[in-house]
Amino acid sequence: FRTVPERLWRDVAPLLPVEPPKPRGGRPRVDDRRVLGGILYRLRTGCQWRAIPREFASGPTCHRRFQEWVAAGVFTRAFVGALKRYDRRRGIAW
Repeated sequence: FRTVPERLWRDVAPLLPVEPPKPRGGRPRVDDRRVLGGILYRLRTGCQWRAIPREFASGPTCHRRFQEWVAAGVFTRAFVGALKRYDRRRGIAW
């Protein structure tokens, strides 16, 4: 099982939106860490969403969550956080 590295997960997990309530039940939500792994796999390989290995989650699930997280600003905030950490450690010549 290919997983998201612990350090990356610690940085991204607090940025993820809270799961919306399901007053009428339904399937349990696929673990966010597995879905993030699928999204990163898709971004690294350039494969189609439906070609994401099932060990992560289904392609449609990964795509739907990717869209939710983009709309919530998760990836923008993660990128800004990474830039700030790098700037503190190495310095960026802005």
